[in-house]
Amino acid sequence: MRLHRHPALWLLFCLAPLGAPAQTATMTLRQAIDRALGQNPQAAIARADAAGAEAAARQARTQLLPQLSFTEDISRGDDPVYVFGERLRQRQFTQADFALNSLNRPQPIGNFASRFSGSWTVFDSFRREREIRGADDFRQSAAASALAVNQGIVLRVVAAYQSVLYARRQVDVAEHEQETARALLVQVDQHVQAGLSVESDRMAAQVNEAARKEDLIAARGALELAWADLGNAMGAPQLQPSPLEPIEPHAFPQSSLPEELAQAVKTRPDLAALHHAQQAQAESAGAARSDFGPRINAYGDWEEDRGSISSSGGNNWVAGVQVSIDILPFAKRDQLARETAARQRAEAQQELERNQIQLDVSRAHIQRETADQSLQTAQAAMNQAAENLRILRNRYGAGLATITDLLRAGDAERQSQNNYWRAVYGSAMAYAQLLYAEGTLTPDAAEGLQ
Repeated sequence: MRLHRHPALWLLFCLAPLGAPAQTATMTLRQAIDRALGQNPQAAIARADAAGAEAAARQARTQLLPQLSFTEDISRGDDPVYVFGERLRQRQFTQADFALNSLNRPQPIGNFASRFSGSWTVFDSFRREREIRGADDFRQSAAASALAVNQGIVLRVVAAYQSVLYARRQVDVAEHEQETARALLVQVDQHVQAGLSVESDRMAAQVNEAARKEDLIAARGALELAWADLGNAMGAPQLQPSPLEPIEPHAFPQSSLPEELAQAVKTRPDLAALHHAQQAQAESAGAARSDFGPRINAYGDWEEDRGSISSSGGNNWVAGVQVSIDILPFAKRDQLARETAARQRAEAQQELERNQIQLDVSRAHIQRETADQSLQTAQAAMNQAAENLRILRNRYGAGLATITDLLRAGDAERQSQNNYWRAVYGSAMAYAQLLYAEGTLTPDAAEGLQ
């Protein structure tokens, strides 16, 4: 944009250093994104889900390990069967214990039992292996979902940040237009006093100045709302306004629709999340099918029994192998049917998401092209409106144009400026939407939007 052909912005840029205090620190877009990803509740939820899936994947692998436990059991009683069994376990049984009175009415006895128990699933028709693979897929799905959430947060921060920049430009334009309206009123007053203009011209200039004040008030209110939206997007509702770099037009990289569609298929995190979720559901169906097969378990116990905690006693052990097959697996059939239906649903959802992604990318591509064309048109219109306003100012000063013509030209020039900066904002957002549709809107990629 050529500033020498745009007097309004030239004056704005020249006066800005004189009217505002020097700012030493600005909040960049990358800083806003990093802060949002660090404290936005949605990002925290996504991280928690990913951490839970990671723990579940580690837990699934523990099924391959043998189970070992230790128990210390302290008991006392005079039940005849209990007393008889405990004396045998303690290796304290004597001939006197065979007396009928001792068998029928034994004295209470205490027992301290220390026991180690172990078990290990030797074979379960590969159910554990399928569950482990399913847990790994769920872990990858949760990680991809967290990435999708982060990209959504980045897009929202970009939109809010760009809105603040656009609102700041609107305030700058409104402030300049108010100063211009005040200067015009002074000029009209001089013309009226000199007899070159009528009183109605002064009234029109006064109305124009009042309208420009209302525009400035509205622009400042929009800026405050934009800051509030940015704070909410960052997870910092009490965010205070800080200096930002002004919004500027950018020449963003160009790409074709087929390239963008291919990129989206490879990098969209939500599509990757659904793919891994579908794989996990397929493993769940396989695990349900494994339940119909045989299961082999090995087990063993070692126990020491004592009459007191410090006395000697007896110990014993037992070990074995158990083979089990479910002969009437009615419930397992229903479970398999349910898991199969869930797998089919996941496959259909994945296909639905793939179609939606194609639509998202196509829409973003069209919006990007439209935004670029709008920016070019708006820039040309702004330059023409500025030149027209310059000519009419000279003609009004020479008494060759009416104030109505001048005010209309001012309205057109002001509207062209707003349209131009709105087009700059739209161009940046269209490119951000395209990156989001492709699945490449990372914090690093977002830096190119500033």
